[in-house]
Order: sequence, then structure tokens, then C-alpha cells
Amino acid sequence: MFFLRITFILLLFIGSLNHSYAQKVGLVLSGGGAKGLAHIGVIKALEEQNIPIDYVAGTSIGAIVGGLYAAGYSPDEMYELFRSEKFKLWSTGEIEEERVYYFKKDHPNASMLKLDWKESGDTYKLKLPTNIIPEAQMDFAFMELFAGINAACDYDFDNLFVPFRCVSTDVYKNEQVVSHYGDLGEAIRASMTFPLYFKPIEIDGSLLFDGGIVNNFPTDVMEKDFKPDFIIGHKVAADLKKPDPDDLVAQLENIVMRPTNYQIPDSLGILLETRFEDVDLLDFDRLPFIFEKGYKTATDSLEQIKAKIGRRVTAEDLAEKREAFKARMPQLMFNNIQVEGVKDNMQRKYIIQSIKKKSPVVRLSEFKDAYFKLVADQQIKSIRPIAYYNKETNFFDLHLKVESDKDWEVEIGGNVSSKAINQGFVGVRYKFFNNQAYNLHSNIYFGRFYSSFEAGGRIDFPSTKPFYISGNITFNRWDFFRSSSELFFEDVHPAYIIKSENSARFNFGFPLGVNRKVEFGLSSFSMHDSYYQAESFKKEDTPDITKFYGYALTGKLERNTLNAKQYATEGTMKLLKLKYIGATERTHPGSTAVNNNSTRDTQGFFEFQIKYNRYFKLNSRFTFGLEMESVLNTKDLLANYTASILSAPGFTPTPHSKSVFLDNFHANNFAAGGGKLIFNFNEKLHLRTEGYYFMPLKKIKKLSNQLAQNDNFKWDNTHLMGNVSLVYRSFLGPASVSVNYYDKPGDRWYFLFNFGYILFNKKGF
Repeated sequence: MFFLRITFILLLFIGSLNHSYAQKVGLVLSGGGAKGLAHIGVIKALEEQNIPIDYVAGTSIGAIVGGLYAAGYSPDEMYELFRSEKFKLWSTGEIEEERVYYFKKDHPNASMLKLDWKESGDTYKLKLPTNIIPEAQMDFAFMELFAGINAACDYDFDNLFVPFRCVSTDVYKNEQVVSHYGDLGEAIRASMTFPLYFKPIEIDGSLLFDGGIVNNFPTDVMEKDFKPDFIIGHKVAADLKKPDPDDLVAQLENIVMRPTNYQIPDSLGILLETRFEDVDLLDFDRLPFIFEKGYKTATDSLEQIKAKIGRRVTAEDLAEKREAFKARMPQLMFNNIQVEGVKDNMQRKYIIQSIKKKSPVVRLSEFKDAYFKLVADQQIKSIRPIAYYNKETNFFDLHLKVESDKDWEVEIGGNVSSKAINQGFVGVRYKFFNNQAYNLHSNIYFGRFYSSFEAGGRIDFPSTKPFYISGNITFNRWDFFRSSSELFFEDVHPAYIIKSENSARFNFGFPLGVNRKVEFGLSSFSMHDSYYQAESFKKEDTPDITKFYGYALTGKLERNTLNAKQYATEGTMKLLKLKYIGATERTHPGSTAVNNNSTRDTQGFFEFQIKYNRYFKLNSRFTFGLEMESVLNTKDLLANYTASILSAPGFTPTPHSKSVFLDNFHANNFAAGGGKLIFNFNEKLHLRTEGYYFMPLKKIKKLSNQLAQNDNFKWDNTHLMGNVSLVYRSFLGPASVSVNYYDKPGDRWYFLFNFGYILFNKKGF
């Protein structure tokens, strides 16, 4: 009997010892936006202490970090990934400079919001935007990151380096969807798709949003699917609080997110919590601080964790297992291409022809070039790439889920200012494609300073060497006022210069690389300038009128990767342009003219223009910009000084300088340039200080009889321009407060508050 008792006790001891060494550990990671980067610090601390992680489940940012870990990424590799420039592009939706396909870009206009115009029965409805952050970068990145991993695990999340689950929300059913097989990148992408910021995606017929809406801490999923012996949970999400009336994101969180139970009973595991007071949803640039907080949370609880988990996994064994899993990943190359979501075979051919040229196999780098060119195509609203590994060919089949842009699109924008340059903008586009892409558009600007109407179209041909043809008609009018430099409520006198210009333009263009294009054009133009030659004039006075009409032949080479159409902070713009103009001038004097004789003159001349604008990032806070421009032409002077200066090219590097007519910064031949020092408070807010030097090679000099004369170069004829602006870049457009200086007679200082864009339609001349 004694022997039997001893044997029974020994068996129990051995059984419990084996159980401690066979412990399976599950890691549960909560959502919480950028705060979730603290998960990496927790994993780092656990691995350093050889504590095993056998299963992972996560929601939102927890799904991203957990999914990367399950896919074989070490904590150090994840840290480097999240602090890379690549991740910044994914999280903001910006396209890197070398991928900006300038060939597809239209002339910039003052639009701030684009709305789809959808046919619904017998009526049309405007569709509001569904996301702030463009999804193209993220969709491609998730395909690139996880395609090989999907092949390695054979699309079964139990076969990953660490078995994995993530949670998303079915928008229609308002219930959780637990992903355990399929495309890992798609599953993670769905789990972190926070409403308003990102567009929901469709998987297996279900439209999916962020999993945090229904289950922000999937402990129940971990228990049900994996039944681990011990659970380590890490919470970074703050408890929901009453939102501020002006905090839209907090209000949205309260509306869509259900209360979540973050508790883990002692019998099941341990809950780690990292609290943050001042980290916002998208503060990913604070990675070092967030990582360290998570690391400290885990190290502070290590003794408690070690007491509950007896099993250990050495760093060598972990590295060997990780490398063995990564070795199963095939190279990402594409053979077959399938297109979903387009109307007909012609559209499908257009897309495939844009990607697959002559080679039967498409390399990742080749597809990336073609993908971002298609993203820039106005006929395509979104294009989500999904790669499926084909075991028979040993290549990936590329499935493109394409959403064609709605046929009709409405653009709304303009400018709100403290000066008399307020304007509205409305544009309409009609787009469709088959073998070629067609883009018809019309817009109207309306305001006291600037008004315009334009209509035109463009046809793109996606051949091996793509090209386009386009045509436009434009009617422009500028009313320049003599205004004081008072801050607000200035006394604005009647317009003393009214410039009207009508034109018809025809262009042919083709790309030269990714962000360069060559364009040739023919235009017919008619300019009508109405002006007073006296400093003061009466209501009964009649203006001088100069008509300048003819045609222009243009050839230009342009490169443009600037990150904004106004107040850029990154990128490069280069322009070389050569024009030949044949024109007739007719001038009819008004009551303020000295010479009462009408004149008529005909001339032909060449004009050469070169522009250069580039930004250099000095460090994380400071950026230096360099801008230069030069114009040379053989044009003769017109009938009087004002007519000559009105037809001369001008140097207008700042938004405000485009809204005032500055005699001192116009000349037929000039060289100009300057620098910009930009201090970046963050991604949205920056302070820019700009200074420019204008040097007329032949100054147009005003004579006492109101005639004009070319003056030889003199240093006294050079002039300075300066600007200091505080700029906030909202998702609608830039808001700025600026002080502007011009070296000219009369008022030299101008204060300006501005929201929107000071941009105009193209001129014919």
C-alpha cells in the first residue's frame, strides 16, 4: 500500500511537471490606433525573457502587429517597418515622389471636394466621400507584404509562424467576423479600417470595417479557437469618454464602438495595460516613445508572468523556426492577370494592357510602376490588388478588384480671403473608358477678382508608348483693384485694370518616364485689356482698350512631383517651354490717354521659359526650398507703357502675388529666384519664410508721354519680394495667415488670411 501511494504521488508530480513544460501561451492585442505600437515593446520584452507566444489574436492595430508577428516578423523588424518612410506613406496615403505619374495629372484647379454623381432611378444623387486617407498605398503594401506569406501558410492562418486570428466588423449585420483563413493582408486590412479615415473593403461578399466596433479585445476568440493554457493580454485602448463638441473623431468612436470587456480572470491569464494621455489615433511618428511605454509595461510584470509560465523558448530556437517559415515564401512574380468590377472586355483590356506589355511574366517592380499609373487614372476610382499563388505555374495570379470612377463627378472649391479675391469654383466631369480613356470637363470660377469658364476634353491611348490628345476653350477675366494694405475691411476702389482672355487650345502629349511629360500645343487666343493710364480717374472717364489676338505654337518638357498644388513642402518641378506667337495688336485710347490716335501692329516672336522649384529636407523639422524662373523673348513693345506691361510675363511665386498686378515684377526678359525656409510643426502645420529677387534684363520703362521704352540692364531696376506664412493643410485645402512684402511704389506690406486655392484656368497666351 505504501509503495502504491508513493507511485501515485510521483505520477501526479511528473504529470504536473510535463503540463508546465507543455504550456501553450496566447497573446491578445487590443485596438487603439497609434497607441498600439506599444504592442511591439511588449513582444520585445517577452522574447528577451524567452517567454513563448504560441497563438496571437488581435483587433485593428493589434491585428496589424499581431499579424506581422504571426507572419514571422521579429519585434526589431516591426519597429524598423513602422518607423520607415514606407509606413508613413501607407498611413497618410501619399504617393512617393518617384511614383507620381505626372502624365495623368490635369492642370490644377481650385477644387476642394470631389463628389460622385450617381444615377438612382430617374434622379441623380451626389455621393459624399467615404474616406479621408486614400487607400492605394495601403492596398499595394498589404499585397506586397503578405502575398508570399499567404503562399507559405497555404492561406490557413493556423499554418503561420504563429497561429493567428483577427476580428473585423460586418457593416450590414453589425457583427464580428473572425478571420482564420484566406488572404492575411486582406483580413488585417479589414480589421484596421476605421470609419471615415479608411474605406471599407469587401471580402466574400461582406463589407468589412474595423473590428474594434464590435470586439476590441478578442480574448473570447483566443479561448474558443486555441484554448491556450495561459493568456497574456495587452490593452492600449482608452475607455470611451464623453466627447468634446468639436472632436469629430471622439464623437465617431462613441457612436460606432461598443463597450468592451478587457478583463482577464486570474485563472486564465494576465492583463497588461499601457496608458497614454496625449497620443492620438494617427500619431505613428511617436513610435520610440510609444514602444518604450509598452516595453516598460511588460518588464514591470515579468516576475508575475514568469511565475505563471514555466516553459521557455530560446532565442536560437525562435530564430530557427522564423527562418524556416520565411524560407517557404516564393518570389512575388505575376503570370496571369484577372480584372473584376469593370463593365466590359474593352475596359478589362485597357487595364491589362497598361500593366502587361510584351513579357508573359510581370515582376513586382514592373507591376508597381503600372499600378500607380493606373491609380492616377481618372477613370479608375480604386484598384485593389490581390495575389494568389498558383502551385501549377509557381507564379502568382494577380486579381485586380477595380472600381471604376463614376461617370459623373462634381468638384467644389474656391477661396475665402480677407482681401477682395474671394471666389467660388464648380466643376463637372464626365468620364468613361474602353480601348481609350475619355475625360470631358467643364468648370466655372465666379468672384469679384477672377471669373472664368472652361470646357474641354482629353483622350488617353494606353499603347506601349501611351499618349493623349486634348482640346479646351477658356474664357478668363481678371479685375485688378487698387487696394490699401489695411488688415481687413479695406477701401477697395473700382478696377483699374480688367484683363479678359479667350482661347482655344489643342495639345498632344506623351510621358517621359514616370513623372515627366512632353507636350506640344496649338492655341488661338484673343486678349482684351481695359485700363486707365492715370493714377486717379473719374467715373465718367473711359479706359484705354488694347486687343492682342493671334495664335501660339508651344512645346514643353515638364517634371512635377510637388506634394501640393499650393504651399508645397516636398518634391520637384522643372519646366522648359518654347513658344512661337503670331499676334496682332489694336489699341484704342481712352479719356486718360495722352495720345488720342488708335494704333494697329502685327508681330511674330519667340518666347523661352525655364522654371525650377525644389524642396530639400534638412531634418525632421526644417525644409529648404529653391525656386527660380527665367523668361527670354523677342517681342516688341506695344502702343503704350500699360499695354506693354500687361502683356509681359510676370513673376508670381506666392499665392498673393498672383492676385495683385505688380508692374515692377513684369518684363519681357527677366531672371528671378529665391529661397524658402520651412519649419514643420507636424504633417499639417508649417511656417514658411520666402524671399525672392527679380531682375529684369530689359526693364520696360514708362516715358512721360505714356509710351514705353526698353531700358538697359541696371542693378537699380532689380526688386525684392518677401512672404511669411503660417499654413495649416486641412483635408479640404490650405488655410493660411501671411504677411507679404513687395518692392514697389505705394503700399508695400499686405496682410492676408486665406482658406482655399488662388488658382486659375490656363491661358492661351
